[in-house]
Amino acid sequence: MDLDSVSQFSSLQALAKLLADPQEEDNEDNDLGSHSSTVSAVGPGNIGPAKKAEPTVTPDVKSGNSKDIWNTEEVPEGSEFDDIWDPREQPEYEILFKQQVGAEDIFLGMSRKDPSTACCEDMLIKIKLPDTRSSDITLDIQDKILDLRTPKKKLLLHLPHPVDSKNGKACFISEKETLEVTLRMEREFDFINFA
Repeated sequence: MDLDSVSQFSSLQALAKLLADPQEEDNEDNDLGSHSSTVSAVGPGNIGPAKKAEPTVTPDVKSGNSKDIWNTEEVPEGSEFDDIWDPREQPEYEILFKQQVGAEDIFLGMSRKDPSTACCEDMLIKIKLPDTRSSDITLDIQDKILDLRTPKKKLLLHLPHPVDSKNGKACFISEKETLEVTLRMEREFDFINFA
């Protein structure tokens, strides 16, 4: 018996041991005949230690209307406005951020304001609406959604920050055919930036 056949035999034994069922390791024989049926029934998922069966988790059923498919908390905000079948095109828009600064901010740096958007109070959305009159525009603003509809254009915009939907300002500039919507942002840590 030469050295190559011994190493091949030991390699086959090591492979058989790797693929063998852990329960059969206790009753392990050193011949390969006992592993031939095990090897044929083994797949890639059987390599390694045996996995314990995880208990099945049943979903919590809340009281309410049993015919409901999902809860209102599971539906993302603004999904009621999504209409993929609407043929109207989306207008061009631009989101800008505005700060209220004074001379003490610019020249003396007395406040903690910097040029970043974290220190901005307002969000300005410019929407280009060519061939549109101001009377044709329908605008609906929620905390994180801007919904604009005209006869030719439709824009459903998920805003980058929550806004004060009750207090805002919209101005249609007919010379530029642009609607400018100014909204006050309501972020979680604004009390730190504007203290």
